[in-house]
Amino acid sequence: MKYGALPAGVLLAALAAPATGLADGRHVLWTVDGENNTVYLLGSLHVLRPKDGSLPAAADDAYADAEQLVMEIDMDEALADPADLVQAMQAQAMLPEGQSLKVLLGADHARVAERARSAGFDLELLDRFAPWFVAVTLMQLELENRGFSAELGVEQTLTRRAVADHKPISGLETAAQQFAIFGGLSLEQQKRMLLMTLDETAELDAEIDKLLAAWRGGDIESLASTLSAEYERFPELYGPLTENRNRSWVTRLVDLLDDDDDYLVVVGALHLVGRNSVIELLEQRGYEVVQR
Repeated sequence: MKYGALPAGVLLAALAAPATGLADGRHVLWTVDGENNTVYLLGSLHVLRPKDGSLPAAADDAYADAEQLVMEIDMDEALADPADLVQAMQAQAMLPEGQSLKVLLGADHARVAERARSAGFDLELLDRFAPWFVAVTLMQLELENRGFSAELGVEQTLTRRAVADHKPISGLETAAQQFAIFGGLSLEQQKRMLLMTLDETAELDAEIDKLLAAWRGGDIESLASTLSAEYERFPELYGPLTENRNRSWVTRLVDLLDDDDDYLVVVGALHLVGRNSVIELLEQRGYEVVQR
């Protein structure tokens, strides 16, 4: 499993948004001006394919102007010490002693196992792992089978550039906090998440095309509507996954706006659209947020 941003077991969190130009020439990029600086907010696609190309010029310009980068987690640190990430994941991903995935899934085990085989892994090897981790693994492999890679994603692309340019990178939260969102779900909720992921992978190609077309066509309202529908289906996940984190992040962003350095903040673009998004919460605090 590759890390770098929250590894959600649902398509909308994996395909948050590509950093492509919108129909009217704008991008998945916003700016907020502080007293002495500018904070850029870039919507990220955590995984990309080779054919998806590079970042748009507007994002390159924001990177060039920023003295520091901020991501969901500190990618520089995460890539330098993957053992810590594995340990943080295992603390949340293992089932309680004496429990097994096969027993937990019951009659649903056979169809999950079949989908796992088609994606390229043996479900029996994950029998001690929690359903949320199986959901993440399944979605990741389905995306990889279609050519998507975290190595090509926005976070890792910008991290490599920042390391080469000696630009500081910090994180809005830790990997342990991210994994705890899923580990904090009840086992029944995790099972529901896994079964929802099973449904999503069955229609993955159409969903990918729809989501990418919405962004490439500049149809933010359509994406926000899709996110809202997903939230209504599973509020136990989407509350902690999006809204709670957005509120926490905005407090940090307000601190950045009191600094003198310019910052490029890179987060999954699902956090920048819809209700209680980072954009909306900043506007509620009186900031003018401008899409570029």
